[in-house]
Amino acid sequence: MSKLKIKKGDLVQVLSGKDKGLQGKVISVDTETQRVVVEGVQRVTRHTKAGFGGQAGGLVVSEAPIHVSNVAIVDPEDNKPTRIRTRVETVERDGRTKASRTRVAGRSGKDL
Repeated sequence: MSKLKIKKGDLVQVLSGKDKGLQGKVISVDTETQRVVVEGVQRVTRHTKAGFGGQAGGLVVSEAPIHVSNVAIVDPEDNKPTRIRTRVETVERDGRTKASRTRVAGRSGKDL
């Protein structure tokens, strides 16, 4: 299990597949399978039965997971895909110095 650089709520762009070029927000991240669910991307249709409590059956359209290597985070300055860097700053809190890491866009250097 490795740590992913993309987090829930990030704006990402699809780099490959049938939805190439589309942008959307990350709904959820699964670190074990290294997949993300992006809003409006990789939509699949599922047939569902009518359930308890009056839940209607029929066709349900929802987003399916996509591998994290097929998406890239969007640079806030020019709305193009970019890589993520980390900037380490030393911050003094309660008389102790700590290192705080912030995610930075590789293209423009703006904070994410």
